[in-house]
Amino acid sequence: MMILVAVLATGIALLIYMLLEAFGNKVEEQELLFPEFPESFGKVSIFFISDIHHRVISDKIISKIKGKADLVVIGGDLTEKRVPFKRVEQNIHKLKEVAPVYFVWGNNDYEVDFHQLDAILLENRVKILDNTSVTFESTEGDKLCLLGIDDISLKRDRLDLALLDSEEGSFKILVSHNPKITNKIKPEHNISFVLSGHTHGGQIHLMGYSPYERGKIKKLKQTTILISNGYGTTTLPLRLGAPAQCHLISIKRK
Repeated sequence: MMILVAVLATGIALLIYMLLEAFGNKVEEQELLFPEFPESFGKVSIFFISDIHHRVISDKIISKIKGKADLVVIGGDLTEKRVPFKRVEQNIHKLKEVAPVYFVWGNNDYEVDFHQLDAILLENRVKILDNTSVTFESTEGDKLCLLGIDDISLKRDRLDLALLDSEEGSFKILVSHNPKITNKIKPEHNISFVLSGHTHGGQIHLMGYSPYERGKIKKLKQTTILISNGYGTTTLPLRLGAPAQCHLISIKRK
């Protein structure tokens, strides 16, 4: 009987822990240095959040990052089936309090009426980066390009078009919901940094194992990539070993 009680108590404690990891509101503050980053920009700060799914963004997060970010980037899976559009708009309104918002499509965004989602984004002046780029220019004429591609798993991505839309010689940041885009990036593309999510960092690691590795920043031969654990969950509202996260990223010259 005592053993049964102990097992039950352990199971309940583990479930509570997994719920806490799934519904946490941790903002990872990360600084990246690039020798090619234009010094005239000083520092550029990006708030990156991916894989929101069913969640409502916490007011605590908004309060923490307000006044600290130059841009907000939604890395796909803003929603999924059965998420009311009212909640989606609520999340967009919160993010707009922080800074101008940019968005790339994720696979789950196409589970809903994506034409309606597209209209909501446009009505709220969210810039959709669907195989396109937006350019920012410093007072000294240096340029930073934020590129975004459509979802890879649905074969809607056109990195070539996003590159054509960007400025030659600019510092390039690419947003792709799926980190597999790195397989298509070549050194000559001069993409310095990639923001991605999709994998949920494995979401649940049992005995240290999961189909996907935990979110991290990785230096590759052709670029540097951030893979986020993401903010929400899918299928099960539980996490283990890959807690929910979003990111406040500062980029400077090395």
